[in-house]
Amino acid sequence: MHVPGVWSLWKGLLLTLLLSNSVNAIDIDVTDEDAASTSVYAMMTYYKGNETGHIPGAFASKWWEGAALFLALLHYWHFTGDTTYNEQLSVGMEWQAGDCDYMPSNYSSYLGNDDQMFWGLAAMTAAELQFADSTVGEGYSWLALAQGVFNTQVARWDTTKCGGGMRWQIWSWESGYTMKNAISNGGLFQLSARLYRYTGSETYGKWARKIWDWSVSSPLLSNSTWNVADSTEMSDDCTTQGNTQWSYNYGTYLMGATYMYNYTNGTEQATWKTAVSGLLNQTLDKFAPNSNGGILEEIVCEPSEVCNNNEILFKGLVSGWLSFTALLAPFTFDTILPKLQTSAQAAAKSCTGHDNNTCGVRWYKSVYDGWIGMEEQISATNIFVANLINFETSAPVTSTTGGNSTSNPTAGTNDTDSSTNTLSTITTADKAGAGIVAVLFVFGWVGLMGWTVMGG
Repeated sequence: MHVPGVWSLWKGLLLTLLLSNSVNAIDIDVTDEDAASTSVYAMMTYYKGNETGHIPGAFASKWWEGAALFLALLHYWHFTGDTTYNEQLSVGMEWQAGDCDYMPSNYSSYLGNDDQMFWGLAAMTAAELQFADSTVGEGYSWLALAQGVFNTQVARWDTTKCGGGMRWQIWSWESGYTMKNAISNGGLFQLSARLYRYTGSETYGKWARKIWDWSVSSPLLSNSTWNVADSTEMSDDCTTQGNTQWSYNYGTYLMGATYMYNYTNGTEQATWKTAVSGLLNQTLDKFAPNSNGGILEEIVCEPSEVCNNNEILFKGLVSGWLSFTALLAPFTFDTILPKLQTSAQAAAKSCTGHDNNTCGVRWYKSVYDGWIGMEEQISATNIFVANLINFETSAPVTSTTGGNSTSNPTAGTNDTDSSTNTLSTITTADKAGAGIVAVLFVFGWVGLMGWTVMGG
């Protein structure tokens, strides 16, 4: 049950105590909201979109990370009832909406399908969690924005090679344009499945099944071993795979399968239950193995300390998807919750940096590892919030169970710059790596200490 007024009153007192004293770690009790409050506060010190001279929702060289930030805020608001950041959340998500499809003109000429897709998932989450539709700018509803992303993406479904599939990149001048990858296809599968459950429209159900069937027929997804490969190349008609193992590739297919399981029935539901079980077992076995105490880990980059900003976010996204899986497919709850709890307790012990609860990357170390940045704080927020499924157990709503976001099935279809028009080439660092250049400072009435600066 949400009690925003009460929570907001004592939250300030709590943060004063936490931030005005040197502490060794976030003192997490998986039965309360303290850790999430602390980490989200630190996370938002990186967000400048509400300040003069800055653009709401924009991160110039890593635009998609705005969606990751807002996803974390949506989950935080939903599970705690704290409305502190809701205005920034609403304004930022609407400001980047483009022509109701998350293809804003400032960024659209270098985006990948996965970049746009994450914003669509953020909008879908807002609709499912009954976050009030925005009145900023054009006032697009969250559901319409998710539909706009879906419409522009399915228009890019590519049958020139490999029998179908989504390319990684949208534009021919981008490196990766000839690659079809798991996160773009799995992400659109997830979005389609969620639109299907929310609206009941078979249009979305047919696309969810189509993307799933293509993925299984390709080297990206095995429905026997439940391996999820990262990519496949059009140059050899998608006969080989780049099998680098990333947690979010598994997580996005798992999330889509979970929604299909939740909404379907009979034989089809049984099929999706098998998919949920197979993907969940592989996800946890690979990325939260018993050998490291069942703590979530990005296995490719964490041991060698080479994770870039994108990769630091992956297990945080998976944390949120696991929490939704536990709610939508209750047979998974008892398997998922212990992993979330163990990971959160370890993450809290990593949040010991600079005497202000700065969180690290390698949670399994259970100590601060020296990393610092917005991405670290987003992932920590996600794992802390995910644990609150014990107390806010309502599943995401649909249009018939309380959802009231306005539908627009043709959203995004009038945006002529969204798929095929050639734009001028620009150079970006959108996929760039490990460093983060930011000056951190704590704002607001607490204002008692500075944050350490690290350049990347």
